[in-house]
Amino acid sequence: MNKKELIIRALEAKENAYVPYSKFKVGAAVLTEDHSIYTGCNIEIASYSPTICAERTAIFKAVSEGHRKIKAVAVVGDGDLTHPCGVCRQVIREFGKDAVIIVANSETDYKVYTLDDLLPHSFGPEDLEEIRGEDYV
Repeated sequence: MNKKELIIRALEAKENAYVPYSKFKVGAAVLTEDHSIYTGCNIEIASYSPTICAERTAIFKAVSEGHRKIKAVAVVGDGDLTHPCGVCRQVIREFGKDAVIIVANSETDYKVYTLDDLLPHSFGPEDLEEIRGEDYV
């Protein structure tokens, strides 16, 4: 995986952010199992509830194209090392239990995390399998 390429794609996606209220742009790039890259930006809505984060935009684009496994997510924001919110961490968990999360300011200024670093003791599809005895994955 080329971390720098993923960061560059996230930086490019950030420029498309629609943030008339917070003015806080975020971009994300997701690497799928077959090495496809999907990007997303945050999109704000005046009533806030329907607002969507960059990470979820990118992941949902990948899933809508048939991808079910992500290997890595790069996130860039206007602040100092913008980390995924709790909802985004749970969405990453659904499609990338073993995904690498790259939080960056630039191609050379970044930190790399595992999902367990950011979401310890997470709940996922296999937890439902234990309860229902079915294969949800």
